[in-house]
Amino acid sequence: MRIEQDWHIHSHNSCDEASLKMYEIIESCRSNGISKFGVTDHLHTKINLPDIIASKKEYLENKVEGFHFGIEVSCMSKWEIEQIKKGNYKNAIYGIREGGPAWCELTIDLTHQDIEELGIEYIIGGTHWPMYVPWERESLIRDYHRQNMFLATHPLITIVAHPWWFHSGYWGQYIERYEPWFEDFRVIPQSMHDEFADAVVKNDKVVEINLGAMLLPSSYPEKFKMQYIEYLAFLKSKGVKFSIGSDAHESYNCNFEKAATMIEKAGIIEKDLWVIG
Repeated sequence: MRIEQDWHIHSHNSCDEASLKMYEIIESCRSNGISKFGVTDHLHTKINLPDIIASKKEYLENKVEGFHFGIEVSCMSKWEIEQIKKGNYKNAIYGIREGGPAWCELTIDLTHQDIEELGIEYIIGGTHWPMYVPWERESLIRDYHRQNMFLATHPLITIVAHPWWFHSGYWGQYIERYEPWFEDFRVIPQSMHDEFADAVVKNDKVVEINLGAMLLPSSYPEKFKMQYIEYLAFLKSKGVKFSIGSDAHESYNCNFEKAATMIEKAGIIEKDLWVIG
């Protein structure tokens, strides 16, 4: 397999540490043989909306063939969105990450009107953090599965980002060495994988193969990476379609050749990959 697409790239307009300019994204993709790609800056809450507006403006100034405008939204709680709307957390660019009710009602802070006004072509939805649940393995697994299921069934989501990604910044808050399923991915019940795969197929969603966050990071144990490839192979067996994303932020130096070899081990070929319609 030769990777020729990348649907998850962040520009310097994104609210996190991303620093790539649009022309750098274009040049980097071309030099790596990526012919179909998209910028997908973060929108956690409407606080980030000016960033997305700036991203769209720069995108239009640099638009070329094969380059598309997407967005990455986070699974949020209705409680925090309501609090932010009241003006209580004006600087909460990542939402409110503490103090909310556990097992809260979930949402994304994006509407059909936003999509139309911004000309958003596709939407990546990601589980990015625990939603106020206890910091122990069973609760974290249940919570992440619940968020992934929410995204897999949400009518506005195109792609479910990096299933079972867990930010290394959280690791110090958890006891187990590889947090909370990296020591053994099999601690996640197979029934959850079955339910998720069925929801993805039923709702015509796409599952992201995230290179930068899941397959290639040096901080992840090799055992986990091999188990994750087995997980991708399982999803393929259930009829799931995939997208590929580098999740590039500060630089565009993804090892696409190594990633392609890993993806091939899951039995995933070009016809299994999603491209924008």
